[in-house]
Amino acid sequence: MTIVLTPYWSNGVQKLKVAAQPPPKPKYGLTPPALTDEIHALRCLNQLRSKDKNIEKYIYLSMLKEQDPSMFYKLCLRYMSEFTPIIYTPTVGDACLQYSHIYRRPEGLFISIKDKGKIRDVIKNWPKLDEARISVVTDGSRILGLGDLGVNGMPISIGKLSLYIAGAGIRPSSTIPICLDFGTNNQKFLDDPLYLGLRQKRVTGQQMTEFMDEFMREMSAAFPKLLVQFEDFSTDNAFLYLERYRNKYPVFNDDIQGTGAVVLSGLINAARLSSAASGRPITDHRILFFGAGSAGVGVAMQLMSFFTLNGLTPDEARERIWLIDSQGLVFDARGALAEHKKFFSRKDYSGAPITNILDIIEYVQPTALLGLSTISNAFTPDVIQAMAAINPRPIIFPLSNPVRLSECSFQDAVNYTNGEVLFASGSPFDPIAYEDMTLYPGQGNNMYIFPGLGLGAILARATSVTDTMVEASSLGLAGSLTEEEKSLGLLYPRIERSSHLDRVVREISAHIAKEVIRAAQKAGVDRSKELRCMKDAELLKFVNSKMWNP
Repeated sequence: MTIVLTPYWSNGVQKLKVAAQPPPKPKYGLTPPALTDEIHALRCLNQLRSKDKNIEKYIYLSMLKEQDPSMFYKLCLRYMSEFTPIIYTPTVGDACLQYSHIYRRPEGLFISIKDKGKIRDVIKNWPKLDEARISVVTDGSRILGLGDLGVNGMPISIGKLSLYIAGAGIRPSSTIPICLDFGTNNQKFLDDPLYLGLRQKRVTGQQMTEFMDEFMREMSAAFPKLLVQFEDFSTDNAFLYLERYRNKYPVFNDDIQGTGAVVLSGLINAARLSSAASGRPITDHRILFFGAGSAGVGVAMQLMSFFTLNGLTPDEARERIWLIDSQGLVFDARGALAEHKKFFSRKDYSGAPITNILDIIEYVQPTALLGLSTISNAFTPDVIQAMAAINPRPIIFPLSNPVRLSECSFQDAVNYTNGEVLFASGSPFDPIAYEDMTLYPGQGNNMYIFPGLGLGAILARATSVTDTMVEASSLGLAGSLTEEEKSLGLLYPRIERSSHLDRVVREISAHIAKEVIRAAQKAGVDRSKELRCMKDAELLKFVNSKMWNP
């Protein structure tokens, strides 16, 4: 047996510790004589495929990960396109709804409002304190489009970290899924005798903020190398806690920043094609958002970079963006607004409220229409045709998840623009045959962004995740298209680029991580100073060498 010692620092003194070892294989006679890893991988895959319901597949894979994590991740990497929809969206939504009923064994860290004042004691119960590098934290208050699920939101944190491991090679032992239990306002769960969370209404306001301050302080003390990703907090709290902690700790919010980064990447490529067709300057684009929650406003904030990168001032960039919420066009004279909507509220309109999307399109004359509303089929044929009437190549991004909540289908977008649409969705759609061509939908999947962003921030040991680091992840993704993909007019890399999705995702993640590290260095927030002297090729090689493989 080989024992590996790894150095670490404690109170300014470098020490050595025994590196984590894989569990030993059972001794001879304790397994069947013909058991081999390759055949067992096939056996596990056959067992998975024998399940006829995705939730049963989710339960099976959760069991496999707990009993044989090496096999789970080996299969996850090899069959990533098959596994991803099971371990994350859309199946993870069902897993959250049923979590208290399908629960088997503990996974992750649960901290409740009852632990306020003693959070340190709870955190110290985590068995791998020294190894922790990344945590996904949710409070279950806004899970996907499903609302307040309370402690049943834990599968979101678990699933997201599985994608960090598969997509960026982050070591499983360095991940911490966390669910913060403030209670729930979901009466169905409060009445459920099997519900695993606190049986009380959700705590908010000052009491919640005091808890969050203590939580972040104790997390930083216990895990000095940890990157924290907030996931599926309610809209107001998502913005509140991102702004409260982003300059104090290495933290980011994937709903706000990750979604924005992946959409920015697609828009960069779409705007280039749209401007080529229309002859309009790249800075002349006008972006209309249907949906003004945390995701919508977060994406809008990120898309300001599209204009500033092309020479506009921040104020000029803000004037190129319009929002639609449940009451129509968002503008100052309409009356009181939620805090997060005020930044993009229009000051140049003071007429009667405009509530119909067709009237808003007529008024704004947008080149791009983005949906983050979770309102199924909100982009009707009339809406799509209205966009096509004012743009030779309209940009239409129905970004709501899952597919059933998408604002329109790829088929409708193609049919009602005569095949000219520049399309990206939040959920996957199949390619379609149109006339004599095969058209491929873009998918603005955060999985393109967050693994590489997280890996880059971890390797740089960033003290904070800056806007320029998020921007770098967007540019890294936009620049990762092959020449063939560019010639096909694609907005995102094709996962069919290789027969192995894991190679594509990891290749993209490594490229993005390199760009994120460089951005951290330029911003002066990197603590891994030794990486500064590496040339790009050397840095990329270093990034790849840090990716874990089962």
